[in-house]
Amino acid sequence: MTTHRFSPTAFYNTLGSHPPALRIADGDTVIAETVDARGFDRHGNKPGERPNPMTGPFFIEGAEPDDTLVVNIGAIRMTRPTGWTFQVLSPNVVDPGAVSRFPEREKTEWIIDIAANRARLQSPPPSLKDWSVAVEPMIGCFGVAPDMGQAISTATSGRYGGNMDYRGFCTGVDVMFPVSVPGALFYLGDVHAQQCDGEIVGTGIETAAEVTFSVKVVKGKAIGWPRGRNATEIFTVGNARPLDQALQHATTEMLDWLIADYGLDEVAASHIMGQAVRYDIANVFNPAYSVACRIALDALKGVTRYAS
Repeated sequence: MTTHRFSPTAFYNTLGSHPPALRIADGDTVIAETVDARGFDRHGNKPGERPNPMTGPFFIEGAEPDDTLVVNIGAIRMTRPTGWTFQVLSPNVVDPGAVSRFPEREKTEWIIDIAANRARLQSPPPSLKDWSVAVEPMIGCFGVAPDMGQAISTATSGRYGGNMDYRGFCTGVDVMFPVSVPGALFYLGDVHAQQCDGEIVGTGIETAAEVTFSVKVVKGKAIGWPRGRNATEIFTVGNARPLDQALQHATTEMLDWLIADYGLDEVAASHIMGQAVRYDIANVFNPAYSVACRIALDALKGVTRYAS
């Protein structure tokens, strides 16, 4: 197992079967630099273009269609002391009559105090002059190449991952993607220093970062949609519009996971899900909305066949 340091020289605005930027082995670790959603790097230079320029793709040796790629997010480190958001809510998350009350959407600068692990507005309104938020970094856009030779915009998401903007994709999480092409072709970028559920202003605090991740290939295990696992829960993510279709994808993927790995049938899995499922609205700004379906590991205690 090898640790690679990777500084990209080219970025992609689609997830697809582009030439590999780096070939890595099953079990390897990569420390990779990312730029922000508009392409600005740690120095304020602009080597990438919007939307969400991706670092990669990383070709994982041995990964084949119908395998599962497991990506462990080992660390997310902010590399720039500034970030940006928009300053008002997205029009689609409020009643239509409220939209006229908002000023025109503008880009707003933030100061990221890495030592204090806080972020604050650079030019706050008077009521927020003493206000700040915790830095809780997460990956907004990442995933693998889709099938059928597709190259899909990093503005959206699907079975392959993509621009899911789920705050649960943070340090310490194992994320699982369905492999559709040889080598999987894994991409990542669009790191946020902080973001609410739903990404309801259209951004998180967008900034440049250094992401440490490791990869594992699970041979012969096909999954339908992205999955995740942290210290306390498992979760699935569905991406679609309308929102109820995203919820359906996430719920079905959780059902299939419980049946395949925990030895349950539809009835037993439904009993557990009916009492234990929690939903997060991960994103309601992008072309495809994202919903996460979560179950605490404690809720699975007592299941006859307990698998991780």
